[in-house]
Amino acid sequence: MKYSKLKKIFKRIRDLFFILIEDPVFRIGFLIIFITFLSMILIFIVEKGKNQNIKTFFDSFWYTIVTLTTTGYGDITPVTVMGRIVGIMIMAFGLVVIGSVSGRIASFLIDRQLKRGRGLLKLRNLKNHFIICGWRTDFENIIDGIIESINNLDRSDIVLINNTKQEYMEIFLSNPKYKIINYIQGDYIEESVLIRANIKLASKVLILADQSLPGSAIEVDSRTVMAVLTIKNLNKDVYVAAEIIDEKFEKYLTVADCDEVILTKEYVRKLLINASCGTGVSSVIRDLLSLENKKGIIISDIPPNFIGDNYKNLFDHFLNQKETILVGILENTGNFYNRKKEALNEAQKSPDISKIVDNLRKVKELKANNSILVPEFDYIVKKYSKAILIGKTDNF
Repeated sequence: MKYSKLKKIFKRIRDLFFILIEDPVFRIGFLIIFITFLSMILIFIVEKGKNQNIKTFFDSFWYTIVTLTTTGYGDITPVTVMGRIVGIMIMAFGLVVIGSVSGRIASFLIDRQLKRGRGLLKLRNLKNHFIICGWRTDFENIIDGIIESINNLDRSDIVLINNTKQEYMEIFLSNPKYKIINYIQGDYIEESVLIRANIKLASKVLILADQSLPGSAIEVDSRTVMAVLTIKNLNKDVYVAAEIIDEKFEKYLTVADCDEVILTKEYVRKLLINASCGTGVSSVIRDLLSLENKKGIIISDIPPNFIGDNYKNLFDHFLNQKETILVGILENTGNFYNRKKEALNEAQKSPDISKIVDNLRKVKELKANNSILVPEFDYIVKKYSKAILIGKTDNF
């Protein structure tokens, strides 16, 4: 039994050795260590007893390292002919090593910078980052707005994925504001591209109605649905907001557990209709959504002690404590897949079959980020809800 275990260990060591010996970095490192120790031993042998500055192995090691790195402090110098010949060999080898290592480091940094600019890097170390898929003509304004509106969002935590023209991205990333933003070049409906962006550890994804590729509105929305399906397949816990042009595709995004759907064309249509009636609602909405005047719509967490309480008490709390007006409740916030999963588990706990069926029907009707505007005062605040407020954003 012991012989069998030793044989397996030996085989693993041998396999590891053959793997390492094929690695050029390992071979160079091994050569440097070998030459260093050989030089140290030679210097010690030829200088000991003749050179008062070399009395121990550490002295010869110190001289070898100082000479090899071309530092040359001059505190220890060989006095024998053979020692000086060894010293010349160490100097020559040091010049080759330093030049080779410096060249490799420079080559690595240049290659990494080129790959970063072209979106070819694999982002292994990012987590809890924000991925933005697609491209639009007003892309810079969108990025600026996102950075301004999301507190504590570092630019280095943003990852852009798109297939737009290389010159556009080069111009964008050359701007000092965006230099540390990460970029992945590729099609965001492909798993391999999303994996390069470390999608499995991302916290949020925004999918834009992509204008970088030719195609009809139906094709753009179809790609958005495919992207949501792929993303949720790779990471069910990530929060996904998707922009679509045609509202017909909303139901497909709902089935795909998309957490938030942005109906751009529908919003614009409704604004135009209201504006044509002379109501002035477009100005109101613009001011409510503006990031400049520090006043507008606020989506805020609800204090835990108000979960299960009525709307009236919550209304009074925000009015008195925050000087803001509560205008509604946003139900089923956060990751919608997790909300449905939890609701499904709760629905099946009843011993009454008819009640289970009724509960399952309610689960099926759940809607992500369901807004309840101006509910009755006796409305009970549910778990995973947020407050819809109008007031000063500085108070939050």
